[in-house]
Amino acid sequence: VKATSPLTALSLSSHRLLSLGLCRALSKTPAALVLNQTQHCKQLEGLVSAQVQLCRSNLELMRTIVHAAREVMKACRRAFADMRWNCSSIELAPNYLLDLERGTRESAFVYALSAAAISHAIARACTSGDLPGCSCGPVPGEPPGPGNRWGGCADNLSYGLLMGAKFSDAPMKVKKTGSQANKLMRLHNSEVGRQALRASLEVKCKCHGVSGSCSIRTCWKGLQELRDVAADLKTRYLSATKVVHRPMGTRKHLVPKDLDIRPVKDSELVYLQSSPDFCMKNEKVGSHGTQDRQCNKTSNGSDSCDLMCCGRGYNPYTDRVVERCHCKYHWCCYVTCRKCERIVERYVCK
Repeated sequence: VKATSPLTALSLSSHRLLSLGLCRALSKTPAALVLNQTQHCKQLEGLVSAQVQLCRSNLELMRTIVHAAREVMKACRRAFADMRWNCSSIELAPNYLLDLERGTRESAFVYALSAAAISHAIARACTSGDLPGCSCGPVPGEPPGPGNRWGGCADNLSYGLLMGAKFSDAPMKVKKTGSQANKLMRLHNSEVGRQALRASLEVKCKCHGVSGSCSIRTCWKGLQELRDVAADLKTRYLSATKVVHRPMGTRKHLVPKDLDIRPVKDSELVYLQSSPDFCMKNEKVGSHGTQDRQCNKTSNGSDSCDLMCCGRGYNPYTDRVVERCHCKYHWCCYVTCRKCERIVERYVCK
C-alpha cells in the first residue's frame, strides 16, 4: 500500500457511530490517529489479529469501514424511528447498555445490519475506484433482455461479501471471546445481513436514444440503498426466532426454543434472550425508556401516543415553523420565494 494515500484522521465522533457488530474496538481509537502506514494498524485498540492483518494489507479498507459505521447508525435510527427501541444505543459506543450487550433481537438486528453495511460499503467503494484491490463487478452471463445491453459499472458484491465477512466475523472466531452461544448467534445474524444484501442486488438501467426515446438501455447489477436493506432486516427482526444452544449429534447448535423439531432457517434472525418492553428507563435491563419521545396522536401504529408512551399519557406543545413558500421561477434562471410561518402541534410522552 502506498504511504501517499493516507486515511484521514478518524474523529472521535466517527468512532461513536461504530456499532458493536461492525467494529466496536475502533470507538476507542485516539482522535488524532492517521492511518497512512501499516504500523498504525497496531494503534487501533481492540482489533483481533485477523483484523489487524487485514488493515495492514489494505489501509484504504479502514476508510470504507468508518463510512459503513456512519451508515449503520443512520439506517438503524431511520428504520426504528417509530419504535420504542429506536437504536439510540449506538450513540453510546463503546459503553453499550444491555439492549446490545445481551443476545436480544435488537443486537441481532444490529449485527445483521452491520455485516450488510460493511459489505455494501466495500462493494460500492470498488465501483467508485476507492479501493485498489477491486474494480467493477463482473458482467452477468445471462442476456439483459430485449432492447437492453450490459454496460456501466456493476457493484462488486462478491468482493464486498468476501472482505466484509473477513473483517466483521473475525472477533466471533477468536476462542477466548464470549460464550459459544453468543458467537453462533452473532455469526448467524451477520450472515443473514449479508443474505439480505444479496437479495437487494437488482438490474439498473439508463436510457439512450434520440430525444429521450429510450431505444437502447444500458444495464448493470447494482445494490439497493442501505436503508432498503435495513427495512428488509427490520421485517426479519419483527419475526425473529428465539433460540437455545442444545446438543444435536456430536455438537451443540442453535435451535428454535419453542419449535426445536426444525433447524434454524438461514433467512431468519435469531436471539437468545427476550427484550424488555422499553417503556421505562432501566439500565440493568438495557432500556432507555420512552419519556420525552415524540409520538403521533393520529397514528394506530407503533409510533402512536398510546403505544409509544405505554399508556402514561403525553403532553402537547406547539412549534412555530418558518419555511419557504410561494416560490416562483424567473427566466432565466433563478427562483424567488417568500417566507411563511405555520404552527405545528407536537406530542411528547410523559
